[in-house]
Amino acid sequence: MFVTPVIFTIFASLINGILSKSVELTFELPDSAVECFYQEIEKNTSAALEYQVITGGQYDVDVKIEAPNKQILYQQQKMQYDSHQFTAQQTGVYKVCFSNEFSTFSHKLVYMEFNVGPEKPLPGIGEHATVLTQLETSAEEIHSALNRIIDHQTHHRLREAQSRKRAEDLNERVFWWSLGETFAIMCVALAQVMILKNFFSDRPTLYNRK
Repeated sequence: MFVTPVIFTIFASLINGILSKSVELTFELPDSAVECFYQEIEKNTSAALEYQVITGGQYDVDVKIEAPNKQILYQQQKMQYDSHQFTAQQTGVYKVCFSNEFSTFSHKLVYMEFNVGPEKPLPGIGEHATVLTQLETSAEEIHSALNRIIDHQTHHRLREAQSRKRAEDLNERVFWWSLGETFAIMCVALAQVMILKNFFSDRPTLYNRK
């Protein structure tokens, strides 16, 4: 077993800058391994974790969310996908761990999205002191609709990738099963030919010898 700690803010800085509050990534989880990610969260800040196993084994993984005081906020075993929301009760570093320790052969490919805090409003709208104009209201609605579309597209891509991998695995199993059946049929046919040939072969008998 080995543990590979990864800081959430490292991935966030590569995507949305140092102060990003959202991270979305896909990573490989080797067999008998644990991958842990860390994120500092302020007190009374909401956070949400969503994950799905894309490929590998039975498409399941153990997941745990741990608070700075070692309290377990969320723990599930052999889950294919799930989501969990919580509010930080204290300021500190929260840990999210994905475990594949129960598997000794199967590598897993896991998708994870971790959001901290409310979504940032559009520039110029969040600090608006007066009632929003019709144009600003429409822009806000379009922004929300586009975010929902992005979420739906992400989920569809994950399901498509998972279904494609299942189909490839099934096709490989059918191929090897057909190959095995073909080999078995050829062996049976060869054995039958040898047996029939043995029946009709001329052998010296007691009468022929005289």
